[in-house]
Amino acid sequence: MNIKRHMHFIFVVVFSLFAGMFLSLPAAAADLSEPQRAIEDASNKLKQRLQDPSFPHDFQKINAFVQEVIYPNVDFDLISSLVLGKMWKDASPAEKDSFKKEFQILLIRTYSRAFFEFKDWSVRFLPITPEEDERKVLIKTEVLQPGLQPIAVNYRMLNVKGQWKAYDILIEGVSLVTNYRTSFKNEVERTGSLQEVINQLAKRNTEALSHKNNS
Repeated sequence: MNIKRHMHFIFVVVFSLFAGMFLSLPAAAADLSEPQRAIEDASNKLKQRLQDPSFPHDFQKINAFVQEVIYPNVDFDLISSLVLGKMWKDASPAEKDSFKKEFQILLIRTYSRAFFEFKDWSVRFLPITPEEDERKVLIKTEVLQPGLQPIAVNYRMLNVKGQWKAYDILIEGVSLVTNYRTSFKNEVERTGSLQEVINQLAKRNTEALSHKNNS
């Protein structure tokens, strides 16, 4: 897989992987840890949604699914703050709210595209590596496709008030958070304003959704 396609894979597949779109290999529920079961549960719910043939083509249905199943299992507040890095501290409350909203839409759009571009994958859970902080865990998996080398996909998860939530995903060692942080940092340096970057992101989201609804 060349670099360009590898990077495209990262951004297209990220939400689909968390949702378990690539069906997990059979495993007894007792064999999985609590955070692994969170991923497995989202997978099973998505399988039910896919029985509706219109689902992959309907952004509103995908968005509703994300809100119902994915959103509770992802710490969007933490992801947003990590993506903006130092800029998060200087952002106004309004900028933080706007960024979280538009960034989530961006991820959902990315998620929806994966239905058309990547199919027939399976996921294998690997042993968990304990971390010093008991509230955190790294869930290691391999994405399998016939005839190709496995792709390492790891989920950084945090226990938030008794519930495990993902706050970063690493594909072949490349972090979703780090990639978006670099991208947005460069955009802010280019435009000179976080608000301008948010405005541009909102415009791209609106145009993309308008095109999707008209197609």
